[in-house]
Amino acid sequence: MKERQEEKQESRKQMLSAFIHDKGYKPMRFKELAGILMIPKEDREELKLLLDSLIHDGEIMTDGRGRYRAADAFVKTGEYHGTSRGFGFVTALGEKEDIFIPECETKGALNGDIVRIAVRDEQSGKRREGAVLEIVERGTQELVGTFQRGKSFGFVVPDNQKFAYDVFIPKEKTAGAVNGHKVLVRLTDYGDERRNPEGEVVQIIGHINDPETDVLSVVYANGIPMQYPEEVLAQTQLVPDEISDADRAGRFDVTDWPTVTIDGEDAKDLDDAITLSKEGDIWHLGVHIADVSQYVKEGSPLDLEAYNRGTSVYLVDRVIPMLPHKLSNGICSLNEGCDRLALSCLMDIDARGNVIGHRIAETVLRVDRRMSYTSVKKIIEEHDPEECAKYCDFVPMFEQMDELAGILRARRRKRGSIDFDFPECKIILDELGRPKEIKPYERNRATKLIEDFMLIANETVAEDYFWQELPFLYRSHENPDAEKIQKLGIFINNFGYSLHIAQDEVHPKELQKLLEKVDGTPEEPMIARLCLRSMKQAKYTDFCDGHFGLAAKYYCHFTSPIRRYPDLQIHRIIKENLHGTLKEKRIAHYERILPEVAKQTSRTERRADEAEREVEKLKKVEFMEDKVGEIFEGVISGVTSWGMYVELPDTVEGMVHMSDLRDDYYIFDEDHYMLIGEHTGRTYKLGQKVRVMIAGTDKILKTINMVVEQ
Repeated sequence: MKERQEEKQESRKQMLSAFIHDKGYKPMRFKELAGILMIPKEDREELKLLLDSLIHDGEIMTDGRGRYRAADAFVKTGEYHGTSRGFGFVTALGEKEDIFIPECETKGALNGDIVRIAVRDEQSGKRREGAVLEIVERGTQELVGTFQRGKSFGFVVPDNQKFAYDVFIPKEKTAGAVNGHKVLVRLTDYGDERRNPEGEVVQIIGHINDPETDVLSVVYANGIPMQYPEEVLAQTQLVPDEISDADRAGRFDVTDWPTVTIDGEDAKDLDDAITLSKEGDIWHLGVHIADVSQYVKEGSPLDLEAYNRGTSVYLVDRVIPMLPHKLSNGICSLNEGCDRLALSCLMDIDARGNVIGHRIAETVLRVDRRMSYTSVKKIIEEHDPEECAKYCDFVPMFEQMDELAGILRARRRKRGSIDFDFPECKIILDELGRPKEIKPYERNRATKLIEDFMLIANETVAEDYFWQELPFLYRSHENPDAEKIQKLGIFINNFGYSLHIAQDEVHPKELQKLLEKVDGTPEEPMIARLCLRSMKQAKYTDFCDGHFGLAAKYYCHFTSPIRRYPDLQIHRIIKENLHGTLKEKRIAHYERILPEVAKQTSRTERRADEAEREVEKLKKVEFMEDKVGEIFEGVISGVTSWGMYVELPDTVEGMVHMSDLRDDYYIFDEDHYMLIGEHTGRTYKLGQKVRVMIAGTDKILKTINMVVEQ
C-alpha cells in the first residue's frame, strides 16, 4: 500500500512539472495554480508539498512576486559551502566547478544549506560567480561551539570555521553553561545578512579543558549518534547469546573445517573467518562472514538505527559501533570456540589466481584459533620458532595462505590495481586521553593476506549478482576527471615521467606503472599524493560501475556487516535469493529502496571519515603542544597560494604560511605545485625536504603552525 502511494505521488509530481514546463504555461501564484488545476481546498496541502519538492529538485522556482515558473538555465540549485571570511561556494548539479558567492550575495546562507542561485553569464575570475536567490532547505539544525557569557545573554563561537557567524543565546536558553563550556546548540532562528543566528543550548558537552570533551565535540558536531534509543536496547535484550538447533536447520555445517580469524590484537568485533585447503593445483578458499542479517531484520528498531548510523566510527580513543555490543561483540562475533552463523563465499581458485568456481551458502562454523596480525607475521615472515610451535597445527595453512595471497596480489597488479601505501599512524593515549606517542601503523604480509582474501570475495559476490541481474548494492569508483589527469601528466613531465592518456581517459595500469617507476625516489610521496588527489571518491551505488582503483569490473562490500550497513543490506538480498523468495514483489521493493540506501550509506561513510580525520588532527595538535620551539625535518606535502604544508616522519602535518616566508616574496606556480621567490629564485616544491620549527598550535582550529629554518 505504501509503495503504491509513493508511486502515485511521484506520478503526480512529474505531471505537475510537465505542466509548469509547458510552453503555454504562464507563471502564476499558488492560488491561481490550484484554481486552474481544479484542486479542492482539502487537497491543496498536498499540492504545496509537490511544488516544494520540485523546487528542492531544482526543476522549478519562484520569482520575486511569488509565482511558480520553470527554472532558468542560469538558475541552479546546490549545496552552499561557507567560509570563515563570509563568502562561500555552491556545488551545483551540472556544474564542473563550484560557483563562487561573494559575501554580499549570500542572502544569509549558512554552511550546508541547499540554495537556489543565479549564475552570472560572464566570468570575471577563474571561477564562475553567482548570487543566492533563495534558501531552499537549511542544512544545519545543530552545531557545536564554545560558550561565552555576556551580562544578559550568551553567545556560542562555532567550532566549524565554515560557519561564519557567532550564535546568539538568550539568557533563559543557556542551560547553565559558563565560559569555556563546549555546548551543542539547536538553531531556533537562522538570522539574515544583518542579524546573527539565534539558538538554545541543548547539551553541555564539557569544559574545553576537561578530558574527552575535545573528542565528544567532534562526535556531536558531525551528528554521530552516541546512545541507542530505548526500543533498540529493548530489542537487543531479546537477542540470544548462543545459536539454537533451529538456527542450524538447512545450513551447511563447516564446524569441522580448520578455521581462523586474523585481526588486530585489540579487535573485538570479529566478522570474518578464513578456511583454506588445496587439492593439486586448485585452492579451496572459504571467506566466512558473520550472518548479522539473521538477528537484524529489515524494518526493525535495530535495522532503522543501523541504517541511520550507516557505519561504525573508529576514533583514536573509542569505537562508536553501528550495532550494540551484545551483537557486535557477542552472537555476531566469530569468537574462538563458539558455534556461529555465517554467510560464506566458498571459492575454487586456480594456480593463476582465477576463481574457477564458487558457492555462496548459509553456514554454521566454529573458529579454532583467534589469531593476531602480529602472530601470523611472526610465522610467515620471521618463522619464529616459539610462535610456530604454539600454532604448529595451523602453520602449514598459514604458509599456504601467504602463497595464495601472493598469487591473488600478482593477478590484481597485472590487471592494473593501484596500491597506495601511504604511511598511516597509530596514536597511543595515556589514561587521561592525552597522546603520548605517534608511531607508524605497520602493513605486513599478515595484514595484506586478509585484504587479498576479502577483495577476492567481494569481487566474486559482486560479479555473481551482476550477471543474475538482481537488485544489488555495489562499491563504485569512477574514472578520474580528464582535466585532473591532464594536469598530472603535465606535472610529472617535469620529472621525466609520462602517462599514456587515450581519449581523455587513463587506465589504472598507467597510474600503477607510474607509482612503480617512482618507488624509492625522492619524488615518490609527492607523485603518489597527486595521483590520489586526481581520483574521485569511491561510493555506494545501486548499479555496477566498476572500481577504477582496483581495476575491477565488479565490486561490492560483502565482508563487514557488523560495521557497514551496505554489507548487511546485500546479505539480506543474497539470503532471500538463496531461499527462493526474491520474487517480483521483493525485486521491485529493492529496486525502489536501494538508490536511497546507496546515498545514505555513502553520506554516513563520509561523515565517519570526517570525524575520524578531525579527531586524529586534534590529537596530533595536542601531541605537538609541548614541542613549540623544537626543530624537525619534514617533507613538503602540499603547496597552495597561501603557503605550504609540511609532513613530519610521524605523519604530523603543519602549515608554513606565506607571510612567514620572510626571506622573499613568493609566487605560487599552480602548474608545478611550487612557490618561487621573486628576488632570490628560491623554490619550495612538493616532496622537498625542509627543516621547520614548531611556531604554535591551535586546538580550536586543529592547526600546527611552522616556520622554515634556513
